Amino acid sequence: MPLTLLLNGSRGRMGQAVSAVAAELGFRVGAAVDVGDQPAAGIEDCDVIVDFSTPSATAELLRLAVSNRKPIVIGTTGHAAAEKRRLLAVAGKVPCVWSGNFSVGVNLLFYLTQRAAHILDAAYDAEVVEMHHRFKKDAPSGTATRLLEIILQERKLTAEALRHGRNGITGERSAREVGVHSLRGGDVVGDHTVIFAALGERLELTHKTSDRAILARGALRAAQWVVSQPAGVYDMQDVLGLRD
Repeated sequence: MPLTLLLNGSRGRMGQAVSAVAAELGFRVGAAVDVGDQPAAGIEDCDVIVDFSTPSATAELLRLAVSNRKPIVIGTTGHAAAEKRRLLAVAGKVPCVWSGNFSVGVNLLFYLTQRAAHILDAAYDAEVVEMHHRFKKDAPSGTATRLLEIILQERKLTAEALRHGRNGITGERSAREVGVHSLRGGDVVGDHTVIFAALGERLELTHKTSDRAILARGALRAAQWVVSQPAGVYDMQDVLGLRD
């Protein structure tokens, strides 16, 4: 029997991509929900919730997931840091995969960035550059945010080390800062590059997405996986078995 989805954000770019590939991957969209709709109407008949909507919708959707004991996959980005911490505490009451990017390749990029940041010391300046289409509302992207979290964790730095672009007389670059640069234009689905630059050499790790279908397939892979997991918050590293 196909698993039944409650798809929140169904009329958005990612929601449409999930709908397009759901049947081929063994899913049925039982409830397609968007802004102004009531997700509670379809919650009882779904096996798993998939959310690609807006940050303001996450709290209510998690409340419904917890009260109905439904696993959930969240791909919505743009939450403020304090809000996300609060939401993660709620999400952990049900099986939840929360990820800023569901691409298999991007999640390998996360893994490689963690290894590089662990091996390369502060002599290698770290910068993250991302580019997305002109319609994207949040910056930096959820994927870039995760890359930055990985680098900060490995280098034992706080968010105060982040430099969002540079302007004016900034002085020499500190070894304890991490740069992040967000580019917007055209119809770019998502490009991410992590740069480790030392005196004499530079390592660049780059991933480029050209089709949202790859993200949709990853999200449904996560949905297939999460329905058999105990309550807790997971990410695509867990889904793909990339934990060391």
